[in-house]
Amino acid sequence: MRMIYLDNNATTRVADEVVAAMRPFWQEQFGNPSSIHLLGQAARHAVELARQKVASLIGARPREIVFTSGGTESNHLAILGTLAACPTKRHVVTTAVEHVTVHSLVQRLAAEGARATFIGVDEKGRLDLDALENAMDDETALLSVMHANNETGVIFPIAKIARIAASHNVPLHVDAVQTAGKMVLDAPSLGVSLLSLSAHKIHGPKGAGALYVRRGVRLRGQWVGGHQERALRPGTENVAAIVGFGTAAKLAADRIDRHAARMAKLRDRLERGLLERIGSAHVIGDQDERLCNTTNIAFESLEAEAILIGLSERGLCASSGSACSSGSLEPSHVLEAMKVPRRIAHGAVRFSLSRDTTEEEIEQALQIVPDVVRQLAALSTAE
Repeated sequence: MRMIYLDNNATTRVADEVVAAMRPFWQEQFGNPSSIHLLGQAARHAVELARQKVASLIGARPREIVFTSGGTESNHLAILGTLAACPTKRHVVTTAVEHVTVHSLVQRLAAEGARATFIGVDEKGRLDLDALENAMDDETALLSVMHANNETGVIFPIAKIARIAASHNVPLHVDAVQTAGKMVLDAPSLGVSLLSLSAHKIHGPKGAGALYVRRGVRLRGQWVGGHQERALRPGTENVAAIVGFGTAAKLAADRIDRHAARMAKLRDRLERGLLERIGSAHVIGDQDERLCNTTNIAFESLEAEAILIGLSERGLCASSGSACSSGSLEPSHVLEAMKVPRRIAHGAVRFSLSRDTTEEEIEQALQIVPDVVRQLAALSTAE
């Protein structure tokens, strides 16, 4: 059975060009980038070429890119590294709807004695900018805000947020894991200090990510070891994954406008079709300022887990939210922050497309999803 994959916010298929670019670095070109012999220097050249490609994706300079193992490590390095570089300030401001990697880390910091402020959102997932402005003070060490929400796709106005941070002389970290490759990014123009990226969200390999560190931003590495990545991320580089990341970044940059428009068209077709066919369906989140590939649709009085199992049995992959939080039967902290009623939140399913998604797959999804929902609704009524 050919799967219809609509869970691209969790991960994407690795592009054929990326696999081809990575393959030599597992065998023939296996050198350590820190070695001075020819094999080592060939690996170093490949890493630096990939750094240029990743930097180009977000309008940065290569020197401002630090390679990591992925979005989680990039977020941790940004937050913990900033606090370590400014030990006299222990206040972190973030939002109530951040990805679990940021949300849980800031909660842990608060439990360990730091002061944390979580800025709320309205029922459409839009950030309260007045509350954000009022939360900043002389003790604020960092403002950490996602660019787009991984569950709803709602996009935050980063340029406005950056101006608020700058007016208080507070560095701004942006988790751009979900926006890279789906919309044009220019980190310097946005005014951010730090920005997180992940390769496997843009048809690259798992295990590679990056942190943009604007020139002059104070950051302290969290690991002790070698000199790699300006000593901010010591350890022998994962050359194959970094090369793959660079190739994926180049592919994304070359095709971004065309693919974004196409994904938005298919997303709208899916959303409109499901709303027409299912009376209990509700779209969650702002439908204007959101990612081109994402729709979060809740099916009232049903359970997302049962829906997802039914979809999977029919060959359709979707998600109930963040893949990092799977296994929980409770509504996500994102939907709770949006004050989505529990009878609706429990049935929330995220459909996320990619440049690989086809019109045929969307039409098939418009047959599968209503069938599953009708069957589950009938069972619920019978009980």
